Amino acid sequence: MNSILAVCALALVVPTDGNAQSFRFQPQGARAAGQGNAFAAQADDPSAMHYNPAGLTQVEGIQSVWGFNAVGGSVKFTSPTGLESRGDLNGSVSWPPPSNFYLSANLGAMGVSMLSSVTVGVGVTSPFGLNTRYPVDGPFNTAVTSVALPLINIKPTIAYKVNEYLSVGVSADIYTFASFLGEGHVEQRQISAGALGIPAGDSIELNGKGTGAGVTASLLVTPLRNGDRQPILSIGLVYRSQAVVPLNGALLVNGAKVADASTDLVLPQIFTGAVAFWPVRTREREWKVELDVEYVGWSLLRHLDTRLSTGVTIPQPQQLKNVPVIAIGTEYKWLHPHWLPNWEVAVRSGYTRTEDPVPDRTFNPAGISLSSNMLSLGVGFLCQGDGRFLGLIPCSGKSGLWPKGIGLDLAYQEWFYDSKSVVGNLNPTVDGTYHAFVHLGTFSFRYLF
Repeated sequence: MNSILAVCALALVVPTDGNAQSFRFQPQGARAAGQGNAFAAQADDPSAMHYNPAGLTQVEGIQSVWGFNAVGGSVKFTSPTGLESRGDLNGSVSWPPPSNFYLSANLGAMGVSMLSSVTVGVGVTSPFGLNTRYPVDGPFNTAVTSVALPLINIKPTIAYKVNEYLSVGVSADIYTFASFLGEGHVEQRQISAGALGIPAGDSIELNGKGTGAGVTASLLVTPLRNGDRQPILSIGLVYRSQAVVPLNGALLVNGAKVADASTDLVLPQIFTGAVAFWPVRTREREWKVELDVEYVGWSLLRHLDTRLSTGVTIPQPQQLKNVPVIAIGTEYKWLHPHWLPNWEVAVRSGYTRTEDPVPDRTFNPAGISLSSNMLSLGVGFLCQGDGRFLGLIPCSGKSGLWPKGIGLDLAYQEWFYDSKSVVGNLNPTVDGTYHAFVHLGTFSFRYLF
């Protein structure tokens, strides 16, 4: 029984993702996604709450962004004996899709002129976890057949503009689960191997939910500006703290509860440094190039020891390592071009390199923990003034309830994963070679009030 429970405990908090870094999901806005997620030094729309809260001081008036990600892909497994199996992200497109929402307001624009240097906002993102599934008769079905982690992050944020060259920002990170997303809890399913009283072929499920908190603090420095006082060099520094999410749930066999189970999910601390430079920034067009470097502290997730209501604690060492993430992105923007008056049009591209933090010994197929290279492309449209969105909807209205601008941003990312040969895993059925690919389409709608 303990061996089965140990496998369940390991799988409880190692769900899949779309970016090769354990279960972290990086794209949290289409403008950033189109630039390979290199956005922490630009951070000039409400998604700054995720990428660099200090950048929120650049967001004028009241603005909102709503977006979602259409994610697809697969994982191919080949055992040492040549047996093959394939998993997917819970279908051709993962459902429910990872989504995000941001709402920001400059207090000066809301009538509090003495606080015009302060901008506040709230965001809701899906920064960790997706869905994945494997055949119930697959070669490692005693390790995993499906997993889901519908974790969301609620981010109340405040940013303060110290002066023209320096802004600071801070967000609370409240990690929790929502009942309208999937089952509303982390869930792992697998098939019994027939050990210690559980009949072979029985369905085993382990689930849990909880709430944890962390903090994000950041700086945005703009030492160089053009004649219109717009930044032509920006430097972003961001720190995301470790967060611990206590998970409490149950172990089920064929749908019947066997025991209560609990563990602690430790989310990593992340250090980010970013530099953006605008070789061109005029009233007609802008061209930005940005480099972001992250250092992700996965080694803080030392173990996933699982506590059972029977009094038994199952040790689960993780042995994860800290890894860098390097992102390079660019954006070229036409401001009110003569061929499309009342619009701003942007094209974007980017590249991200991520490294694998998970060693062979503790690798789990529930997570696409493979090093990867990612390429991205994106476009953006912002309609203001007398323009009409989709040729029908006025982009600006006199009513305070009608937006003064409507934007649409689209991005596509393709993740090219390095293959990984797992040897000496704690669960021998997991040993073998893994190949994976993930493609992602990101859509964001932006409203300026």
